[in-house]
Amino acid sequence: MAQPNPALSPAALNLEPVTDDTRDEVPAAWKDVLQLLRRAAKLAAEHSAETDLFMQAAWAACLDARPGLREQLEDKELRAQLKKLRKRGLIASA
Repeated sequence: MAQPNPALSPAALNLEPVTDDTRDEVPAAWKDVLQLLRRAAKLAAEHSAETDLFMQAAWAACLDARPGLREQLEDKELRAQLKKLRKRGLIASA
């Protein structure tokens, strides 16, 4: 099961969901991103692409577009795992 990524959630990025009530308040660049995402999702659905494959491709494109993000997320995950192991007493604290 996929784990949510709080580091990239809309709240963490200061992005609120776009609704009909807030559509005029959203920056134009973000509207373009949402429009492109919707078009890409529609195209994938029209070609019967599996949802998981579409999501993997979208995530890979996101990581490719932001150099260093993959390493930053891996580092964050490693630190979280180390913290859990320390809490369980399985490794020492430095």
